[in-house]
Amino acid sequence: MRKLYSLLKYTLLILWGLTTLFPIYWVMINSFKPTSEILLNPLSFPTSFHIENYLQLSNYGNINFLKGFKNSTIISFSTTLLVLFLGSLASYAIARLNFKRANLINSFLVGAQLVPAFSIVIPALIVFKTVRLSGSYLSLILLQTACFLPFSILTITSFMKSIPIELEEAAYIDGASVLQTFLKIILPTSIPALVTAGIFVFLWSYNDLFMSLILLPLREKQPICVLLSLVSSAYGTNYGAMMAALFVTIIPVVVIYTFLQEYIVRGLMSGAGIR
Repeated sequence: MRKLYSLLKYTLLILWGLTTLFPIYWVMINSFKPTSEILLNPLSFPTSFHIENYLQLSNYGNINFLKGFKNSTIISFSTTLLVLFLGSLASYAIARLNFKRANLINSFLVGAQLVPAFSIVIPALIVFKTVRLSGSYLSLILLQTACFLPFSILTITSFMKSIPIELEEAAYIDGASVLQTFLKIILPTSIPALVTAGIFVFLWSYNDLFMSLILLPLREKQPICVLLSLVSSAYGTNYGAMMAALFVTIIPVVVIYTFLQEYIVRGLMSGAGIR
């Protein structure tokens, strides 16, 4: 009975994994086909690798994918670093410093995740225009930081609460200050939670089409997700080029999930108190 249960469990997991991987495989094989071959048989392996689809993307009009990757890298990495910096400080204060309003702040953070992003874009545009940040990388980085910070604080706080207080007490006895304890004990111990929060923030920022499209109207500053939507419109029925653009865009996401999935699971499970 136990062997049958294990067989059924792994069969379902394999089928679930195939349903996740198949769309990526389908996009990849069709990115090397001309449109006529895609329309003839979209599920077949390409008879010959049609790399012209990728060459079209690098030379099409004013759509520069390399520039888009550079913009996405600047925005996503800056947002991630800023969120982790502010989130780790706030999480340590909530988890370790006993003050009366800690539970109230925690409730506000939970409620902040229920606020839709589109409801704060117009006020943010007015503020950024007033302080002359409109259309800059910094405007999008600050808005994304405000949107993603509550999740990161809650995730990191949950993990920090599971760290034994005896580690900090031993450090205080040895003469360490609060800052030294935070930098040398709490942060290194909280790496799984920091990596987990950082991965989610980076991917959310990388895939954020709505705020990027509104806050960055200039083509030379737009990230890859915005350029992908423009390519889809520009190429029309050129499905080969559209598939190539889509595959190039999802490569960083697939790589991150492939090599860092262990940190995601460890961070979430440790924050939930699971060992």
